[in-house]
Amino acid sequence: MSGYDVVVIGAGPGGYVAAIRAAQLGMKTALVERDEIGGTCLNWGCIPSKALLRNAEVVNLFNHAASWGVEVGSVNPDFGAAVDRSRQIVNRMTLGVGYLLKKNNIELIKGQAVLESPTEVAVDGVEENLNTKTIILATGARPRSIPTLPIDGTLVMTSREALETKSLPESAIFVGGGPIGCELAYVYNSYGVDVTIVEALPHLLPNDDEEIGKEVERSFAKQGIKLMTGAMLTSMNVEGNQANVTIETEGDKRQLTTDRIIVAIGVQGNTEGLGLEEVGVAVEHDFVRVNQHMQTTVPSIYAVGDITGKLLLAHAASAQGIDVVERLSGLTPPELDYTLMPKAVYCQPQVASFGMTEKDALTAGLQVKIGKCMFRGNGKALSMGDYDGFTKVVIEIGSEKILGAQMVGPQVTDLLGELSMNRMLEGTARELGMMVHAHPSLSEVVKEAALASIDEAIHI
Repeated sequence: MSGYDVVVIGAGPGGYVAAIRAAQLGMKTALVERDEIGGTCLNWGCIPSKALLRNAEVVNLFNHAASWGVEVGSVNPDFGAAVDRSRQIVNRMTLGVGYLLKKNNIELIKGQAVLESPTEVAVDGVEENLNTKTIILATGARPRSIPTLPIDGTLVMTSREALETKSLPESAIFVGGGPIGCELAYVYNSYGVDVTIVEALPHLLPNDDEEIGKEVERSFAKQGIKLMTGAMLTSMNVEGNQANVTIETEGDKRQLTTDRIIVAIGVQGNTEGLGLEEVGVAVEHDFVRVNQHMQTTVPSIYAVGDITGKLLLAHAASAQGIDVVERLSGLTPPELDYTLMPKAVYCQPQVASFGMTEKDALTAGLQVKIGKCMFRGNGKALSMGDYDGFTKVVIEIGSEKILGAQMVGPQVTDLLGELSMNRMLEGTARELGMMVHAHPSLSEVVKEAALASIDEAIHI
């Protein structure tokens, strides 16, 4: 099997998007996948988790129906049915990706790929090796584990098992208060599980603006989720179907008993078994080393997505894949700017951000000003009964350029787009504030935050 322009290994959001764009640009393309097309995001991450999160929102709505003047009687949510629904959505989207691959005449090859040389790929079960000009690695990453919490898929789980298991425990401890931990903790709590989050750093969502983390903590506490920040789970002892664990916080030790532990402490790249070292591809700290254009230490081999460790988000992987193949075809796309790529967390309240925080900007020596607007004064948010949170924009003094934005509250993952667009088009806070926004709408909070940053807010 020879004469390929591009062989992509891994059919997740980085790999299949790269393959499609390569085919669109006239490259003969093969896509190798050992498991399911769509990768972790579609099958065991982004998509099924969002389906479960929507189920959780519906359950919460029924649980609080009385506040809306609605009597619904007893509510008996079926988590197994919610998981089934999530799998149906996954299957539908998987079929959709398969259709796109066929539409673009991409050769899909199932099996484990191994690099035989910088231009040759062997696939188990395929007699003839794939010869190509360029190889793109897009094998993704998997949940990271820790020695004190060996994963058994029943008592101690990663997010993957938690998204596929149809039964719920009475109690659960989430180790890690990042996006995955917060999203799944919200789901479990909505279904009546006694939830505790253990986070080693001082606040939840430690990679976000500190004020965002504090707001999520306040909301989670109101929802009944127990929080232990600045804490470490240091030991576990299994007794029957339960785990007795020790949690340490600043020298203080607490003993907890739980029915399930979900480990959500990050990921490691899927670099094993590919023959990377044998052909000269450098791997550092479980991730493939790449330059600014995603090229590895071997010129004909590129890597995109989570395997690079650059920005562990599906949309970042897709952007990287497109960037690689467009440059291979002779195009000159704009340089990828990871600071401007959106980040989102889909628990309630939702979290969305891009660009610099105030702390980032000050550290960089920039003169900045902050504009902030709370949702509690927004008519649409009040009508929805969901008005915790705020929108905050960071602007450069003088130019009024929006350097970044941090949002927490209702549907903020859908509100971030206009802020990102403003920055991409080199707009200003003043221009965003001048835009007429529909009333009543949640987007008015964005407008008011922009106006607040230039001291022209009307409703603050």
